Amino acid sequence: MEIKGFIDISLIDWDQKITSVIFLPNCNLRCPYCYNTSLVLHPEKLPTIPFQDIETYLQKNRDWIDGVVITGGEPTIHTDLPYLCQTLKKLDLLVKVDTNGTNPQTIRDLLNKELVDYVAMDVKAPLTKQKYNNASGVHIKQLTEKIKETTNILLKSTIEHEFRTTIVPTIHRSKDIEQICHQIKGCKKYVLQNYKTNVETLNPNFKNLKPFSEKKTKVFLQTAKKIIPNTILRG
Repeated sequence: MEIKGFIDISLIDWDQKITSVIFLPNCNLRCPYCYNTSLVLHPEKLPTIPFQDIETYLQKNRDWIDGVVITGGEPTIHTDLPYLCQTLKKLDLLVKVDTNGTNPQTIRDLLNKELVDYVAMDVKAPLTKQKYNNASGVHIKQLTEKIKETTNILLKSTIEHEFRTTIVPTIHRSKDIEQICHQIKGCKKYVLQNYKTNVETLNPNFKNLKPFSEKKTKVFLQTAKKIIPNTILRG
């Protein structure tokens, strides 16, 4: 497996956990506001980090690292993701996977084999074809059906999980957040993240887009909390 990024210590990628973070290349979505442009569009230009180096670091620091977050890109498009998870579990580390939810069978397999301890799934928009295509930047056949399937897998499972939405001007309104909440109602945690500005984005038009104000962000939060009380604002 090619690893294109590694953070040795993170306090923000898994709530209440000290983690390391592994970045895998490529993604099957093209969200216009995505800021991992090199990782998604040109991973071949990034150096590959030998897993052996990461494994050595994790073994040396095992006493105070709780787990490893696998993110991207989109981890579930890699067929050797289960092997990576299994290897990390053998190091007696907790494993969290970030996903866009487009590969329900992969998530189902990881859960059935007990290879992950936490799943964070991005929900880009309400699950209608037009809105999801707009937010994800692609027209994938049965995209929303796959998202719904992964959502149901997590909602019916006992695994710790969260759904999260990056709220983006020109894409999201309060009504969209309300619709999303009804679709994931019953989840263990819902996270809202405000859009970042002044970073390179897949669509250059989003680079300098002004984020929602604090007042508007709180409106989104209160809208979500009415349906999912365990909603938090992160970042």
